[in-house]
Amino acid sequence: MGKTMATRMAFGHELLEIAKTNKNFVVCNADTKTCGLEKFGTCFPEREFSFGIAEQNLVGGAAGLAACGNKVFLATFAVFASMRACEQVRTFICYPNLNVTIIGTHAGLQVGGDGATHAAIEDVSIMRAFPNMTIVQPADAIAAKVLAHAAVDFTGPLYVRLHRNPVADVYDPQTYQFEWGKANTVVDHGSDMTIIVSGILLKKAIDAATLLKEQGIGVRVLDMATIKPLDLEAVIRAAKETGAIMTIEDHTILGGLGAAVAEVVVENCPVPMQRIGVQDCFAESGDPELLYRDNQMDVGSIVAKAKALIARK
Repeated sequence: MGKTMATRMAFGHELLEIAKTNKNFVVCNADTKTCGLEKFGTCFPEREFSFGIAEQNLVGGAAGLAACGNKVFLATFAVFASMRACEQVRTFICYPNLNVTIIGTHAGLQVGGDGATHAAIEDVSIMRAFPNMTIVQPADAIAAKVLAHAAVDFTGPLYVRLHRNPVADVYDPQTYQFEWGKANTVVDHGSDMTIIVSGILLKKAIDAATLLKEQGIGVRVLDMATIKPLDLEAVIRAAKETGAIMTIEDHTILGGLGAAVAEVVVENCPVPMQRIGVQDCFAESGDPELLYRDNQMDVGSIVAKAKALIARK
């Protein structure tokens, strides 16, 4: 399938469409071009609040609006939402369990040319640590559009992790369904191992599984769109049925999807594991595909690491 649009733009554009018939939410912006929601105030001037480049105030204002009974969406770069406003997210949104959806855009190595300072590779680790926080990440534009509808109906603190650039569509818009806290099996070629992935690297996992199948290795691929709460049942079942698990994430391996899966595996059904992601280092400026290659997150590296993992069974 070809590329359509970035998950951030698909989510933002769909939210604008939803707002035409659903008046039950407001948007807070930080004067950044994140996901198209900078246009929200033009379309719905009484439902948009701009705080400028001041994310701590942005989160505080969103919390105040939510405390008055509003459903609130706020949008900014993931690196600023999770770190510059970290205390405000924890204390003003999660602690009182307010109905605020944080849209964190430009996540992971895909930020590329924006450089290491703007590459959010620690955001999931930070948000996972906060009680009451739910974390979700769509794999393509189709999933992002569906998630926009789910987010409008969601109640409580929610972190939506979105990427900068267009990616290949994985899902069929006619059949894709999203359920909170449930993994989606997208490939089931056999029982040699399971790849669990969240976000736009799902396409690389599928391509790797196809190559492995051609070499006689049967792989199951799970799209773990909801990172918190994790689908414990799916992880445990994968460990028992396939005996080896690999996780793939556009994020540091410390505290993110890989760590969450490892916690479940070691406590319930210990099997050989391999975590693919950023290996405890900062991102760099450059072409995203070259950054993925350098961090051994490309298809070729996934295939090689999968073979090594199976050999450990």
